[in-house]
Amino acid sequence: MADEHENDIITLEFEDGGTLECTVLGVFEVKGTEYVALLDEKAQEIYFYRYLQSDEDHYDIADIETDEEFEEVSAAFDEITDPENS
Repeated sequence: MADEHENDIITLEFEDGGTLECTVLGVFEVKGTEYVALLDEKAQEIYFYRYLQSDEDHYDIADIETDEEFEEVSAAFDEITDPENS
């Protein structure tokens, strides 16, 4: 899962005006779609978003739309990061 964005810091901006700084853990693919794993270091929580590469230097993220998609992404991330799979 190592990639050029690993350990980048991004700021999530929410509709209510709130923000949250997260560390990019990595970008990974599930069923042909790319996702990004973000770590909120203060809360020690990991968030998953769709990863959309807009050009070589820019990317956007989008919400995961269904519980089923979230479960698939979460399971794939767990498998990728499981030390027994190394």
